[in-house]
Amino acid sequence: MLGWSLNLFRIRGIQLSVHFTFLLLLAYVAQDGWSQGGSAGLWWSVATLMGFFTCVVLHELGHSFTARHYGVGVPRILLMPIGGMAQFDSIPRRPVHELLITIAGPAVNFILAGLLWCVVDFPVNWDAGAIPESVNELCCTLLAANLVMGCFNLIPAFPMDGGRILRASLALKLPYLPATLWAASIGKVVCVAGALFMGFYMHSVLGTALFVFIFIVGELEYRAVKRRERDEAYWREVMQRFQSAPAIPPAEEPPILTR
Repeated sequence: MLGWSLNLFRIRGIQLSVHFTFLLLLAYVAQDGWSQGGSAGLWWSVATLMGFFTCVVLHELGHSFTARHYGVGVPRILLMPIGGMAQFDSIPRRPVHELLITIAGPAVNFILAGLLWCVVDFPVNWDAGAIPESVNELCCTLLAANLVMGCFNLIPAFPMDGGRILRASLALKLPYLPATLWAASIGKVVCVAGALFMGFYMHSVLGTALFVFIFIVGELEYRAVKRRERDEAYWREVMQRFQSAPAIPPAEEPPILTR
């Protein structure tokens, strides 16, 4: 399903793609803006959405450029209605590298929030649920969005940034697979609590679906890590057996027959 995407352009060799469901979100936001404020509401709603996802792309580029600095390939960044995902060729096995790669994303959001704070003309007569009606209100909306995005990603729900930070911290003391198991298990508890909070207290179907999605992806990634660890252990054992096998002496050359 992640393959149902449209390629846009490349940023320093990294392909930026959007999942087809993002277009549905764009259409919904445009229609909602039109119903609330006519053509002006449509354009401000679309501008807000595009500004938000520009911040999402910058967040993922923070991960991606840091990963490439440590030799990890990043072929694509995929945008979906629930956010973005940078696809890595591999995960660095040095916990410090994974820690720095993971922290880079939220750090970009906090830097953007700081820059927006400098340009917003306070006080702002701003309602978080309303459509912005000026550039100043749009900047204020994006400032709040970056603060929320940066803090939300630090929740220890694996494989979100907070869960990866937890896994990298545990991997400083534990083997990689047990560290992943602990991070995924803690993440599941967080996701269940988050889904219940969003469903019964906030009455947010989208928020509940988001935590369910994170729960499922975390389990899938743990299984992938477990499978990769077993495969690597198997091939290490095969290579050790091959290297320890006694050398077979070369066969004697047959005699040369002459007439």
